[in-house]
Amino acid sequence: QVQLVESGGGLVQSGGSLRLSCAASGFTFSMRPMRWYRQAPGKERELVATITSAGGTTIYSDSVKGRFTMSRDNAKNTVYLQMTRLKPEDTAVYYCYAWWSGNNYWGQGTQVTVSS
Repeated sequence: QVQLVESGGGLVQSGGSLRLSCAASGFTFSMRPMRWYRQAPGKERELVATITSAGGTTIYSDSVKGRFTMSRDNAKNTVYLQMTRLKPEDTAVYYCYAWWSGNNYWGQGTQVTVSS
């Protein structure tokens, strides 16, 4: 079955960096675009970044553009989210997302907390 497992979250000071990873299995990873979402307490889930199947194109939300970089390694079935210049408003649970065979799949999420 499809599995998405995020890792790399934690507590970091404002201005710091973190790198999230999402290991995927159960589908043809190299054929699918992938996304990172986040959800802060009391807020709706927000799309943060999208990457095409080959990794040639990435799209970012305005709130993270210029600070976050999404990448992928199709040989390892893994996507990454390099987060720099983190702000307290980046505090959220970050989720990996894939669409496959008519279904939406989400990881369990990884908590990112940015202290001021």
